[in-house]
Amino acid sequence: MGTPELISPRSPRVTAARRLAKRAFRGKERRFIAEGPQAVREAVAHRGEDGEPTLTELFTTAEAAERYADIVDAARATGARIHHAADAVLADVSQTVTPQGLLGVCRFLDSPFESVLRARPRLVAVLAHVRDPGNAGTVLRCADAAGADAVVLTDASVDLYNPKSVRASAGSLFHLPVVVGIPVEQAVRGLRDEGVRVLAADGAGESDLDDELDADTMDGPTAWIFGNEAWGLPAETRALADAVVRVPIHGKAESLNLATAAAVCLYASARAQRVLRAC
Repeated sequence: MGTPELISPRSPRVTAARRLAKRAFRGKERRFIAEGPQAVREAVAHRGEDGEPTLTELFTTAEAAERYADIVDAARATGARIHHAADAVLADVSQTVTPQGLLGVCRFLDSPFESVLRARPRLVAVLAHVRDPGNAGTVLRCADAAGADAVVLTDASVDLYNPKSVRASAGSLFHLPVVVGIPVEQAVRGLRDEGVRVLAADGAGESDLDDELDADTMDGPTAWIFGNEAWGLPAETRALADAVVRVPIHGKAESLNLATAAAVCLYASARAQRVLRAC
């Protein structure tokens, strides 16, 4: 196909890609890895706020290049460097148990908080103290599915570009603006200044999600704060919110996990907002 096959895991390009498994190198290079056809396809279609393509390099096995020729051709059309690699090379770089033969190197794509605020968001997910990368990616995917306008990961949360986060987002990372690394106090203050009501999701909340929906308080611009998987939100973070809301448990389950609770809350807001617009 006109490009050399990378036959050695010691190739400089392979070594550079492998190093992106570590957060320090991701931060230094402002690059991260997206694996598999779904993530790579979305990366190919994405451009940063500067208009430049997000995908900079694509590693592909011969089999994957044939199976996903449309993705490879689209990547080449953006100017990305295409590297044909042996299966062993992809396995060496990959962070998955069963690599799918496509691995992209992408530029960081987080958005400035100010640009999110200028867009006057109506639904935002704020991840405060979320430490599990799989949960972070799954909540991002839920927010995308619910039609959220942005996701904010505070400075106390996990790295957005952790390979597990990227995989768990299932391509949603490339679909909506994501802000990283700001204090939760700054996030709440900025959103509230733009007329966004801030709700903290917590199992011990004094307000019930059903009651909020029945009272028609959910149809305005809303940001949900989601906390740590094990211990929820600290008191000082709950105190920042306009209300602390619990998801009602109607059965015998002790609680909901983070991603499930986030999906319930985000879809409740999305539903209430759509009903308002339909009126």
